[in-house]
Amino acid sequence: MIGASTAYHLAVRGCTDVILIEREAFFGQGATGKCAGGIRCQFASEANIRMSLLSLSMLTRFEEEHEQAIDLRRCGYLFMLTSPDEKDAFKRNLTLQHSLGVMTEWIDGDEVRHMLPLMQLDDVLAGTFHPDDGLADPNGVMIGYINSARRLGVRTLTDVTATGISVDSGQVRAVQTTQGTIACQVVVNASGPWAALVGRMAGLSLPISPVRRQWLTTTPTPEIKPDFPFVVDFARSLYFHLEGEGLLTGMSNSQQRPGFDTSVDQDWELAHMEAAAARLPLLERAGVIARVAGLYEVTPDAHPIIGRTPIEGFYVAVGFSGHGFMHAPATGMLMAEEILDGKTTAIDLGPLSLARFNTGDTPHEYNVI
Repeated sequence: MIGASTAYHLAVRGCTDVILIEREAFFGQGATGKCAGGIRCQFASEANIRMSLLSLSMLTRFEEEHEQAIDLRRCGYLFMLTSPDEKDAFKRNLTLQHSLGVMTEWIDGDEVRHMLPLMQLDDVLAGTFHPDDGLADPNGVMIGYINSARRLGVRTLTDVTATGISVDSGQVRAVQTTQGTIACQVVVNASGPWAALVGRMAGLSLPISPVRRQWLTTTPTPEIKPDFPFVVDFARSLYFHLEGEGLLTGMSNSQQRPGFDTSVDQDWELAHMEAAAARLPLLERAGVIARVAGLYEVTPDAHPIIGRTPIEGFYVAVGFSGHGFMHAPATGMLMAEEILDGKTTAIDLGPLSLARFNTGDTPHEYNVI
């Protein structure tokens, strides 16, 4: 997704001598094809909120601009809070969001229970809700960017694996692949969970770890009304949203070790479904249609790393910590500005630069699930 967006935004600026390399047989078989599709502005840092505002405005225009359906649904995100510490943190988040024009609503526990009558929420103290948050189809957005980039002259290659990056006198010179060498002056590392491996090809260390996350979709749940929001039980990193006639639900495992394993952990699925059914008892009667395990690309502060690096011509757009899909539109535009203009205009990339890890100025993104 990040690579497709970057390729398109370079091309639309007139830079069409671009090659997008994908090692799988089809685009979207990696992290992009396994994400839950959420899009939201409810974050705890100014950088992430600004990235969301820019991306969501671009997704609003996407179908018209790219002639590609993306199933954009403004169902809203509802974060449920169950501890005083969470309430305090989310109140601070709310103040920041309001200052940036994101008018998230604060709702008390009774209002949450009224909104979600089918759920067991006796312990919920409060919640936050932003009606413009919601969902979009990752595959549709990816295809839209790929097709638009192709129409503008970008070459897109599948079944091609990058095996090395040539650097001479601190400048990128070429990319070695399984299909030959590509001479170039600019390389964008947009390889998601594999970003650290690609960074090492150029002699660069990137603080990114791949971590497994998984979710499943259920058989039809007709009891749930169409206005059901994207619901997050924040303390448990447990979430639900409508998917087709059923539900999609997932829960993050805080004890998951880093690695590239994308098999479904059945023990964790059992723990997840016990927690999910405790919140939404009707799930005890639902079946499972599909299970998916994918990879987050996690940085120490849960913010992405975007922009130039100490290696001339080697750029990164990586480390989104679960938010790569929702921030892909903005990222592609910002990468095009950084590469072609030497600076960005819409958002200051300073707080998201690789250099921040040298200064220790890395405030953590609190609102991660």
